[in-house]
Parts: sequence; structure tokens; C-alpha cells
Amino acid sequence: MRPEPQELKQWARPKDADAYRDRYRGEHIGRRYVGWLHFAFTALGSVAVIGLALSGLRDTRWIELVTVPATFLFANYAEYRGHRYPMHRPMRGLRLIYQRHSLEHHRFFTHQRMAYGSTRDFKIMLFPPVMLLFFIGGLAVPIGALLFIVATQNVACLYVATALGYFLTYELMHFAYHCPERSWVWRVPFMKALRRHHRAHHDPRLMSRHNFNITFPIFDRVFGTTYK
Repeated sequence: MRPEPQELKQWARPKDADAYRDRYRGEHIGRRYVGWLHFAFTALGSVAVIGLALSGLRDTRWIELVTVPATFLFANYAEYRGHRYPMHRPMRGLRLIYQRHSLEHHRFFTHQRMAYGSTRDFKIMLFPPVMLLFFIGGLAVPIGALLFIVATQNVACLYVATALGYFLTYELMHFAYHCPERSWVWRVPFMKALRRHHRAHHDPRLMSRHNFNITFPIFDRVFGTTYK
């Protein structure tokens, strides 16, 4: 079920967000969890696969380079659809995604409480480490293998590198949106605009209807879901 309107109003109150944060930390973040280790696994693991994919390029033709923007747009669309539907609507077989995102992440971070409190909060900001392994083994490599068969080795390598690059961009940008106001990232002009876009999505009254793109709001514009 989606949260009831009265519950959404309660989520919007800062004191209730703070109370939920304390409870979540006690119940879901183990004492052995190390936030920067989680961050490093995501970043270094992604970079390693990107480097491995790029090392497979041989005499790349210009037509093969079309793979990069095509993969980027496909990933942006997949980001939009995945965020708008299974992350914000309980669907059969995908309930855990809805639980973690709508019922946990959005209660932990509201538009009035966007910044993390300590590095232990990275657990609710980043995808679980197993998601990187799933993305590589379940999506990037199988589709890359298919492209190797039906197209060329270069197309396959460019697809894998771009897909993992997009995954890493997603994680880094989403991480940045939840950094404290004093962070250096807020001195970058376009990051301020993107954070405002994401912050509006974290308003409990808007989260199921607006601003579903996390990285670049291309398909929010296409489908008219940008909050104005």
C-alpha cells in the first residue's frame, strides 16, 4: 500500500524524521558497518569494470561510438521508469524495492532533512553492494555479450563501460544530494539546480508524482513530471 495522506503529513515534520532516523540507525545499521568502505566498493568496483571494458576497444569506428549516447539515453529512461514505478508503487515480486525506497529512504530523508548525519548513514544513501554485482552480472555483461554476437566487440565494450559509468554517476550524484550544506559540491552551479530538483522529490506530498530522474531530468521533461 502507498502511505496514507495523513502519514505523509507526519513524515514532513522534522521531529518525526529525526525520530525515524534514530530508530532506523538502531535497527538496521550494524555496529560493524563502515560507510566509506561501502562507498569505496561501489566506486572502485565500477571504475574497475569500466577500465576493463575500455581496454577491449580495438580500432573503434565512429558509427560504433553511437553506442555511448544510445546507452546513456536508455539508462536515463530506465532510471526514470524504475524510480517512478517499483520504487514508488508496491508491485508483485518487487515489494522489497518499494519498502527500502519509499518507506525507508524517504522517511529518513525528507525535503527538510536532506543531509546525512554521519558516515553510517551511507547505508540508506547508497545501493547495497550486492546491487553492483547484480548490475554487472545480471544486466551489463549479458547484454554486452549479446551485442558482441549481433554487433561488434567495440559496441559491446562501449555499452558495458557506459552502463557502468551511468550507474556510478547515479550513485555519486545521489550521494552528493544528501551531503551537508557546507560541502564543496554546492559551489558547483549545476549541482545546486539538480539538488533542488531532487529535494522537491523528497517532499512527501510530491514524491509519488514528480521528479523521478535522479541524475539528469531528461525523461521528467519528456513525460511532464517535472515539478514547477
